[in-house]
Amino acid sequence: MKIAALQMVSGPDVAANLSAARRLLEAAAAQGAQLAALPEYFCLIGQHDGDKLAIAEPLGEGPMQAMLAQAARELGLWIIGGTLPIRAATPDRVRNTTLVFSPSGEQVARYDKMHLFAFDNGRESYDEARVLEAGSAPTAFDAGGLRTGLSVCYDLRFPELYRAYAPCELLAVPAAFTYTTGEKHWELLLRARAVENQAYVIAPAQGGTHPNGRRTWGHSMVVDPWGEVLAVVPEGEGLAVAEVDPARLAQVRQQLPALAHRRL
Repeated sequence: MKIAALQMVSGPDVAANLSAARRLLEAAAAQGAQLAALPEYFCLIGQHDGDKLAIAEPLGEGPMQAMLAQAARELGLWIIGGTLPIRAATPDRVRNTTLVFSPSGEQVARYDKMHLFAFDNGRESYDEARVLEAGSAPTAFDAGGLRTGLSVCYDLRFPELYRAYAPCELLAVPAAFTYTTGEKHWELLLRARAVENQAYVIAPAQGGTHPNGRRTWGHSMVVDPWGEVLAVVPEGEGLAVAEVDPARLAQVRQQLPALAHRRL
């Protein structure tokens, strides 16, 4: 199966972001991708954390979910819908949610980001818990026989989540890594998750300087089960397209059967 990690530089205009996402999904389909993944917050990177509250959608309704469903149906794609804000039980919080749509346009999986990012180096400061409500459970789905485990951005630092997905063939990591942390850790962690779980990794990211002044690291990529980077987009809009090869996956798991050697 050919897969595509889509890189964006989203801003505060939801309609413009949805248009850019649709354009990239069309490009992925034109290149023969059967599964495409959008980055975290493909729909909005606003001026303030609270901007997510204003555009949050109830599950199953709204223009953001409608765009994903329509694109999946019209383009014949499995779409991992990056993340979008879905209303939480409390009015001052949202879930940072990945929704997956099948080629029929049906929503087939939902994952709410479990680990909430906080960072403060004196120059940059982030605390997602100000507006986000954490998810509580891993989620995996089958995309045409390709078992896929879902995660989001900061989840990448918690390997126990990915162990819960073993033996998935594909791990998805939509992200909006900061430039500061991404420069040092993004590729390192993605390749580690691929190697230790002997799985392909698809990592669509935000990549550039956003209207609010924030700079994200980008480097959307696809990594194979041996830790080889198969495709990468360093910065700006683009597509990292690669093939998930079942024979390659089987070869890696057979020659080094680490998953079978687990003791814990």
